[in-house]
Amino acid sequence: MSENIENLPKQTIVIPIRNEAQFIAATIGFLQGQDYPHEKMEIIVVDGESDDGTVSIVSEIAAGERRVKLLRNPRQLSSAARNIGARSATGEIITFIDGHTFIDNDQLLRNIALAMTEYDISVLSRPQFLETPDNDMFQRAVALARRTAFGHGLDSTIYLERDEIVDPTSSGASYRREVFDKIGYFDERFDAAEDWEFNYRAHLNGYRSFTSPKLAVYYYPRRNFGGLFRQMMRYGIGRFRFFRKHRSGLGSGALFPTAFVLGPPAMLLLSIAWPASLLIFAFGVGLYLFLALASSIYISFKNGWGYFRLLPFIYMTIHWSLGWGFLAEMMNTILGNRSWRSQA
Repeated sequence: MSENIENLPKQTIVIPIRNEAQFIAATIGFLQGQDYPHEKMEIIVVDGESDDGTVSIVSEIAAGERRVKLLRNPRQLSSAARNIGARSATGEIITFIDGHTFIDNDQLLRNIALAMTEYDISVLSRPQFLETPDNDMFQRAVALARRTAFGHGLDSTIYLERDEIVDPTSSGASYRREVFDKIGYFDERFDAAEDWEFNYRAHLNGYRSFTSPKLAVYYYPRRNFGGLFRQMMRYGIGRFRFFRKHRSGLGSGALFPTAFVLGPPAMLLLSIAWPASLLIFAFGVGLYLFLALASSIYISFKNGWGYFRLLPFIYMTIHWSLGWGFLAEMMNTILGNRSWRSQA
């Protein structure tokens, strides 16, 4: 990327948060320290009614830093927070990051501006790695598992470590303002996967994207199985809502966790009428265990055998919770919850 760019565009960084007292000051600090003209950046923190001291922390920072603004999100949904931030933004480029983000250099904003200019592109994707300096053993195991195809999927570009023009669906994060003018804003029926759905609409409207390690940020993995389960279950709910809106956009990789949850009981019930289905059930369970153990052994061989006691259970948590969230939302729809209606 060329460094000889004059008149850098104004950028807005939108941070949707709720209860991020542990991380938000550091996240804002990483952005304040960016090598980018102060008058050409703003940081909009959109808070979803936090009750852990987050608002006080951000308010104190904003009182001494005119680039930082704090806005309320009474709906508490992440999709609503994104829309509040995007509609309030004054920058030509709008970038979204989470409140628990680690940025390892001061060139992120400059690299965003340079990439959009050099590639004449309106959407930027980015790697979102999980290897933060403060990770404990469990978090490091989650990061390793999520980097694999078995732990994240074959069609995602979120862990790509090379410069490449990509489909924005799985990892779009920075946008020129004209993208919102053309395709609209985030669908507020989503409280997870709203970025995936928005990026898929960008893809349908002909937008291509560019990703590079120079655009990477780092997210903190969940610290325990319960946190990981809740996170993945929200993603599973979001996946079903995405499927309900875009039937053609959900690949086989996204449906695999659903089969992981639904398949075994279905095969057991089917075995009452068709005993041979038990062989299919046994084969499916055996194949899954083989893949989980093979991936766990491979990772542990490369990174240390201490991870082996965690990895198979992390894989099962990821797949079970994604599948359970998808099925729970599907049943919620079948049983008559009509609050989610298709919008044009």
